[in-house]
Amino acid sequence: MMKFKIITIFPKIFDSYFSESIIKRTQKDKIIDIKSYDLRDWTNDRHKSVDDTPYGGGAGMLLKIEPLYKAIKELAKRKSPKRKIVLLSAQGKIWNQQLAKRYSNLDEIIFICGRYEGVDERIKNFIDEEISLGEYVLTGGELGAMVIIDSVTRLLPGALGNESSPEDESHSQPGVLEYPQYTKPAVFTANKKKYPVPDILLSGHHQEIQKWRQKQQKNTPK
Repeated sequence: MMKFKIITIFPKIFDSYFSESIIKRTQKDKIIDIKSYDLRDWTNDRHKSVDDTPYGGGAGMLLKIEPLYKAIKELAKRKSPKRKIVLLSAQGKIWNQQLAKRYSNLDEIIFICGRYEGVDERIKNFIDEEISLGEYVLTGGELGAMVIIDSVTRLLPGALGNESSPEDESHSQPGVLEYPQYTKPAVFTANKKKYPVPDILLSGHHQEIQKWRQKQQKNTPK
């Protein structure tokens, strides 16, 4: 069973997405286990403070190192060579399908969801990798955690109804997008114009269909 542990200050933010569709079923089937943890549980003051102003001045607040370190130490107290502790950060490595495949071979991923202006830089001494969804900034790392969990889960055995589904889809090969796909009706009409399915897909000639699909695959747009 793949275990996902999420350190966040908004643990309930995941409830809706993780209780639907494939993610819901894979939890029920014990393919994955997802738990979110409130960072405030590792604070000592009565206000449960998780952030403070940055040394040297500047806008915003930073998540403090102490509660984050305590959370990591407790959640990762058992050593595991197949675990990664990941900080979701705009400064991290860009997430892609090849990373998703690599992560699908792990047993456990612990996510640290950044918030506010960021996280005390010293946290990098206690993590394995820093991941970003892209070259833009979000209000927190929670969306990043959901995206990674989703993209990794669907690569796990038993997660999808058809085990071959991930093989030909976009990005299964680096830089290559999936071929166009169609379903019924064979001819769709809108505003008096007809939009037919390509004849080759209706021919029943599987080798020719395969050749057509290979020709239709596109490179990732730059």
